[in-house]
Amino acid sequence: MPLPHAPTRCIALTAAWYLGTKLPGWTEASRWTTKPSSAHVRAAFLYLTRHPDFGEAAVRFRSALRRFAAAKGVPDRYHETLTWAYLALINERAHGSSFASSAGFLRSHPELLDAKGGVFSRYYDLGAVTRSARARQVFVLPDPGAARQGP
Repeated sequence: MPLPHAPTRCIALTAAWYLGTKLPGWTEASRWTTKPSSAHVRAAFLYLTRHPDFGEAAVRFRSALRRFAAAKGVPDRYHETLTWAYLALINERAHGSSFASSAGFLRSHPELLDAKGGVFSRYYDLGAVTRSARARQVFVLPDPGAARQGP
């Protein structure tokens, strides 16, 4: 979840399919990425708003993402820490707010797409997390000393 890049048609797009929701321009993933894209954020937002209980929504999103990764033949590319951390960050921003769409939510929170200087970097060192086999397999709490101090 990104270093700056154009939005990709990534694995999280299919999360919307599991909900029976189609967003304009979304198709099945042709590429897997650990960088956040607008598709990742929008799909997670849909799960979090469809299921108001964070735990339930997170488990459902996680399961859908893992099933899709397996179906695409890349189950090892799923990243547990990135998934849970971004779900928590998205939920925190969505809680108590009313957005007409996932696109509106994303426009209000572009910091979710900026891995180098965005909100994720306040808690984690993206490079270290993406290289960690342990963080890929289990959720790892942030190391306050490793994260960049942001505004």
